[in-house]
Amino acid sequence: MEQDCICAPATAAGGALGVIRISGKGTKEIVSQIFTPKKASFPLQDRKVCFGEITAKGECLDEVLLWLFSAPHSYTGEEMAEISCHGSPYIQQQMLELLIQKGCRMARPGEFTQRAFLNGKMDLSQAEAVADLIASDTKASHQLAFSQLRGGYAQELESLRAELIRLVSLLELELDFSEEDVEFADRRQLMELVSTLSGKVGQLIRSFQMGNALKRGVPVAIIGRPNAGKSTLLNTLLQDDRAIVSPIPGTTRDTIEECMTIDGITFRFIDTAGLRKSDDPVESLGFARSIKAAQEAQIILFIRDISVPFDQHALDDIAFVTDQCDMKEKHLLVVHNRCDLPHETTPPGIIISAKEKTGVDKLKQSIAAVVQADMKKSDGVLLTNVRHYEALQHVLAALRQMQTGLETGITPDLLSIDARDAIRHLGEITGEVTNEDVLSAIFSKFCIGK
Repeated sequence: MEQDCICAPATAAGGALGVIRISGKGTKEIVSQIFTPKKASFPLQDRKVCFGEITAKGECLDEVLLWLFSAPHSYTGEEMAEISCHGSPYIQQQMLELLIQKGCRMARPGEFTQRAFLNGKMDLSQAEAVADLIASDTKASHQLAFSQLRGGYAQELESLRAELIRLVSLLELELDFSEEDVEFADRRQLMELVSTLSGKVGQLIRSFQMGNALKRGVPVAIIGRPNAGKSTLLNTLLQDDRAIVSPIPGTTRDTIEECMTIDGITFRFIDTAGLRKSDDPVESLGFARSIKAAQEAQIILFIRDISVPFDQHALDDIAFVTDQCDMKEKHLLVVHNRCDLPHETTPPGIIISAKEKTGVDKLKQSIAAVVQADMKKSDGVLLTNVRHYEALQHVLAALRQMQTGLETGITPDLLSIDARDAIRHLGEITGEVTNEDVLSAIFSKFCIGK
């Protein structure tokens, strides 16, 4: 690993203050050449802020605060310093030039975090969480990224890895005593262990749909018959005339998508064409897109007109939508609209008037509650990264291969190969098994000062 000193601005340009980071062997020596404490009685000390001046060619460039961190007690695990100065682009540029003259070089994107990973300050999944934390723009995305950064997800992976290593050790111990015909691992217990591990990995894989949705916006499809008030509801939720509203059935021919945040969670609301078969090719295309939106959504809002009797036709409509979708990881909320109109019964579901804005707040609370309940069930461990999702698919395939092998009675050496394959793919997530290309692809997406 490179030990040279790197430097970069760690804050965006244009603010009142700026922070410049330096990391690598010789950091203290370099900053001591350009920094002078205001009071000689308060020299540079490890992990203590020091007030002083940055000087260039005998002239004061700026008054700054400087923190020095000795290895390994720093973000990168190396000797490190941070200079807090005024936000002037000129001042920061001059400081960077001074640091480069004294032996630093400009950091590459993500190089500080990459060094933290290489120095064992965090695993690769935690390093990726740093980028997610910077990009988080809602409470939910922040919670997910921060939980992963704190190691909750890494602990789950480490627990899986420890179980697999124990399994391999039992199998390979049998190989050492193969001539004595000793069985250290009871096949029934092995089957139970592999089944348990498969269940845990499968649960993580299934959580990707919710985790990815929370990161990018939970898709909510607004489905229902023509003229049920779907577009009116979208406009009411957004508090904007985003969709054309007309008493003529079939006005909406295509999907309309907009985002909004409810209780710190971003939702992508998708208004769809009415569920009505038609000879009109354009309306038929809209119908097909409505079904596709329902299939891809995390939450389906089935909107119906409460002034129309809740009879078998309504039940058939709901059954049709659920039949078209895999409802295992979805939620269906039946919403009875137009409660401002005369109606005979009060059917089960959420009752609103999109036009009069009655019950809409309760609807929003119900939508948010569905997602919050899913987050609670997962104990905050949700898969959000496509790279991790693909690796866990390989882990699950290896475990299923082991299950098949145990059922057919294959030898311990072949079972051990599958177990080691699962361990290797888990290691790809945490960075115990990786290569330079993977690291370059991950850290190139970071900003320069991180």
